[in-house]
Amino acid sequence: MNAVFLDWATMGPDLDISRMRSLLPKLQIFDVTEPDQVAERIRDAGYVLANKIRLTDELLRDCPNLRFIGLTATGTDNVDLDAAKRHGIAVCNIRAYCSQSVAEHVFACLLNLAHSLDRYVTDVRAGEWQKSDDFCLLSHPVRELSAMTLGIVGYGELGRAVAGIAAAFKMNVLISARPGQPGSGDRIAFDELLARSDVISLHCPLVAETRGLFGAAEFARMKNTSILINTARGGLIDSSALADALRNGEIGAAAIDVLPQEPPVNGDPLLDYDGGNLLVTPHIAWATDRARQAAIDELTENIAAFQFGRKRNRLV
Repeated sequence: MNAVFLDWATMGPDLDISRMRSLLPKLQIFDVTEPDQVAERIRDAGYVLANKIRLTDELLRDCPNLRFIGLTATGTDNVDLDAAKRHGIAVCNIRAYCSQSVAEHVFACLLNLAHSLDRYVTDVRAGEWQKSDDFCLLSHPVRELSAMTLGIVGYGELGRAVAGIAAAFKMNVLISARPGQPGSGDRIAFDELLARSDVISLHCPLVAETRGLFGAAEFARMKNTSILINTARGGLIDSSALADALRNGEIGAAAIDVLPQEPPVNGDPLLDYDGGNLLVTPHIAWATDRARQAAIDELTENIAAFQFGRKRNRLV
C-alpha cells in the first residue's frame, strides 16, 4: 500500500527511520509539501504521515484508499477528525515524546531571565565589567528560583514534567483550574494563579476556550516582576498586549517559543520588540535530538499497532 510523509523537513536531520520503512516499503518522503500539492500526493495513499500539514474534509473525501493518518505531534488541530471518522480513516497522534525536552527549555529560559544572563553577557562584551569599581557587576536583578512561585496552566504530561523540575529547584508550585472554573482540590482559580505566581508556564491546548487566554486584562492582574513562558501554542497569547505589558513594566519578562503564525511570515509584535526582557525562540522547545527520534519511534509504533489490528494513540 502506498504511503507518504508530507513534511519530513519539520522533523530535522539525522533520524533513523529504518523500521518505519520496513513497515511501509512503498513510503515516499517529501521534505516539503505546499498546500496546492497535498491533494495529488495523498490521492492514492493508504498511509499519510505528517506533522503540520492541514488535512481537511475536502482533501480526505478524495482519497478512497486512505486508511491511516499518523501525526508526529500531540496536537491534532490540523486534521478534520470528524471527516476522518466519516471516511473510515484511523488517526493517531504521539504522546509523551518530548516532555523532558520541553521542561528543560522552560528552565533554560527561566534561569536566563531570572539571573539576567543575556544582559550580563551584553554588559561584559560592551566593556562594563572592565570599568567596574568592584570585583563584580550587579547592574541587573539576580533572582533565586527557590524563592519563587511557579504557576502551571495545563497540567498534563508536560505540565507535570515542569513541576517535577521545579520541585528540584525548591520552587512553590501552583496548578491552575480550567479558566473560568473555581479552584478545587490541588487546583486554584486561574485569576488567583495570575496574582500569586512569580513565573507562569503554559502547557494547555489551543481550543476556543483558551484562545487569547492572556491579554491586557490578565497581564494587569500579574505581578510586575512576573515571568511568562509559553512553549504551548502561540494563539494562547495576544502578542500586542504582551509587547505592551513588557514595554510598560506590567510584567517583568517573557520567554516565547511559539507564535500564532509559524513561520511568522507576516511578522508579529513580539518580533519587533527590542527590550532585554523578552526571549523569542523559533519553536524549538520540543526539538532535542532525543525527542525528535522518540517522535519517529512513537509514530512507527502507531503504524505497527494499526497493521496488527491494535489501537494505539487512536483519536479516530
